[in-house]
Amino acid sequence: MIYISVGFWLILGVECFGGSNHIVTIKTGGSVTIPCHYDEKNPPQKKYWFSVTDNYSISINTTEENLSVIDHPDQSLFTVTMRNLQNKHNGEYYCSVETEGNLNFTYELYLSVQPAPDVSVMNSSVSGHEGDNISVQCFYSSGYQNKSKQWCRYKDKDCYTVGRTETSQNSSVQISDDGRSSFTVLMTGLRLSDSGWYYCCAGEALNPVQLTVTEAEPVNGATDNPKDSNKGLTVWLPVSAALLLLLILVGVFTWRLKRRPKQDKHQNRERNDSRTVDAIYSKPEEETVIYNTINDECPTDPKDVTYSIIDDTPKPPVGGTIYSTVAPH
Repeated sequence: MIYISVGFWLILGVECFGGSNHIVTIKTGGSVTIPCHYDEKNPPQKKYWFSVTDNYSISINTTEENLSVIDHPDQSLFTVTMRNLQNKHNGEYYCSVETEGNLNFTYELYLSVQPAPDVSVMNSSVSGHEGDNISVQCFYSSGYQNKSKQWCRYKDKDCYTVGRTETSQNSSVQISDDGRSSFTVLMTGLRLSDSGWYYCCAGEALNPVQLTVTEAEPVNGATDNPKDSNKGLTVWLPVSAALLLLLILVGVFTWRLKRRPKQDKHQNRERNDSRTVDAIYSKPEEETVIYNTINDECPTDPKDVTYSIIDDTPKPPVGGTIYSTVAPH
């Protein structure tokens, strides 16, 4: 822990950031995260969170029970998170950095811990995709009904008041105040560059909100990169062809399966008919033939009648043929 004695330092700017009277209001027992930006072109060698009331500072990447100071060099800032806040934490604080032996204070605030905060937010962290919209609801006490309501970006100290403000061709900020206890911030057409820390402000009282904007999700697998599109086509064309071939094979198999019972039934009928014909027209391997001659002339004398007896023993085999010839005389 390093102790530093300093005088009072002021930040000039718009009302939300102007003077020494801007106040971060937090509910008793709650927590708050304060961003501390530094020059990305000339990053400091040392970064501290300094308490004027207790006259001490804590360096970055330090974590205690209810306090942590974490550096985020990719964003050119460090954050200070204070937890389980009580009345003893009321007081003045500074974001301080040391560059080439010179100590500078980049941000100052007065922390006020209250049972019912003068300014609070529904969510202290919000996120959305590029091109989407986000909404932030900010609450204020009755003493701030007639105060100016603002949505301010911490990094560049740009503030937007009640109404609609176009920030670029594709994005805008709209603030609507119900005049009683809350105002709503609507940001439309988000851009990646909109990511960062903001404040809900009512007069000099404020509360921090972190906004994170991520890349838009591709629609139906579409991509803005032509190379990625070509890669997608290279992959999907063979897959589509294979699927189409599979569907055709399944269709042919199903069609043949449906026709097979009819064909089998027709073939069985033909086989049965063939067997019937064979049974009718086929000749047995061995035939027993018995010939008999019958004289159809009428005899004049009974003595001239010749009787012929056909003996049926032995009988011809099944399927045998008996021929009889009638000879005229």
